[in-house]
Amino acid sequence: MADSRLSEKRITAFLDSIKGEAEAIYLLGDILDYWYEYKYVVPRGYVRFFGKLAELADAGIKIVWLKGNHDIWIFDYLPRELGIEVRDGHIIEQIAGKTFFLSHGDGDGKLEPGFRFIRALFRSPVCQWLFSGIHPRWTVPFAYNWSARSRKGGEMRGIPDARLLDNLREFVVKYHKSHPEVDYFIFGHVHILSREEIDKGCEMIVLGEWIRTFSYAVMGPEGLQLKKFTSEF
Repeated sequence: MADSRLSEKRITAFLDSIKGEAEAIYLLGDILDYWYEYKYVVPRGYVRFFGKLAELADAGIKIVWLKGNHDIWIFDYLPRELGIEVRDGHIIEQIAGKTFFLSHGDGDGKLEPGFRFIRALFRSPVCQWLFSGIHPRWTVPFAYNWSARSRKGGEMRGIPDARLLDNLREFVVKYHKSHPEVDYFIFGHVHILSREEIDKGCEMIVLGEWIRTFSYAVMGPEGLQLKKFTSEF
């Protein structure tokens, strides 16, 4: 709980630090370690974080949340209450005259059979309905335990981040051949901060994570920059 509260204060401080200059904010999934949105109740926690997102959205900042494999069960509560756009899968955005392919990354490229099955299972409306009928006293501890093992074990099936990075690279090379207009491919999912040139004028960026590196990307007058949040809060 202490670590979770510290992480929440850090991300809230970061969002507060950019509220005066940001035009749009893109959250590339796995923002929450676990979330299941029941029809009449919401899980405890995240109050400061959600409040800050609502404040920024109310101020006119565009906020887009791409679902990850840890926060896929967002339905209509967060969009309605916070005023943010929630998307599943990748999106193509024009930002500062450049074309961006934005995705969490868990559904891109070749997927291991086990992970493909689990991903389809978690997105099944029938399975979601059945899951919602189990009391949260059982589902929430189970989900947090699963999530913890996932981080230690390599996305639930023992695949290290380096292999996930190779998989994304293969996907980007293939995709860019048929979509040469894309300037930047930006991913979450892999817990590695990475930036590499795929072709002339095309880069692939993996944003790392906010457990240790606190890294993010900014598109501004100087072009695309990778930064780390180090301010005190």
